[in-house]
Amino acid sequence: MRILLTNDDGVASPGLRLLERALAPEHEVWIVAPDSNRSGSSHSITLGTPSRFRRTGEREFTCWGTPADCVVVALMGLVPEAPDLVLSGINLGPNLGTDILYSGTAAAARQAAFMGRPAVACSLAAYAPPYHLDFATRFLAGNLQAFVDLWAEDHFLNINFPDSAAPAGAEV
Repeated sequence: MRILLTNDDGVASPGLRLLERALAPEHEVWIVAPDSNRSGSSHSITLGTPSRFRRTGEREFTCWGTPADCVVVALMGLVPEAPDLVLSGINLGPNLGTDILYSGTAAAARQAAFMGRPAVACSLAAYAPPYHLDFATRFLAGNLQAFVDLWAEDHFLNINFPDSAAPAGAEV
């Protein structure tokens, strides 16, 4: 499966990097993410100035713009073939209720849905380390096809994980 990873925490975020490591052995993973933290950027896009993207790896680009910018440019051709799924996150901090109006994580997934791609906003209910990302990563990696199958036009999934280690034997 071809997967686009993005977020609003920036390209170095541990949630994004852990997802990349979990998915890359079996999937074609592309990363197009802000060069630094853009939390709270909502669904803003860059207008009136050029969007600047920088290649930082074979399938990795950073952007000085917003998470929505990352998705727009990725889906308009930066990623050569359309991804089967867009995963935004794993965000550090929950995105619940009205948070999704302000969240760049949710905006990236929303933008992908607007552009006809299945998308999931993924968040961890934690603001400070230690972050318990293992269960969230395993859950996401184990349910990729289910996310694609659940997708409906102009909708995205928003998943918030508790910040706790999964109990032994927990199903993903």
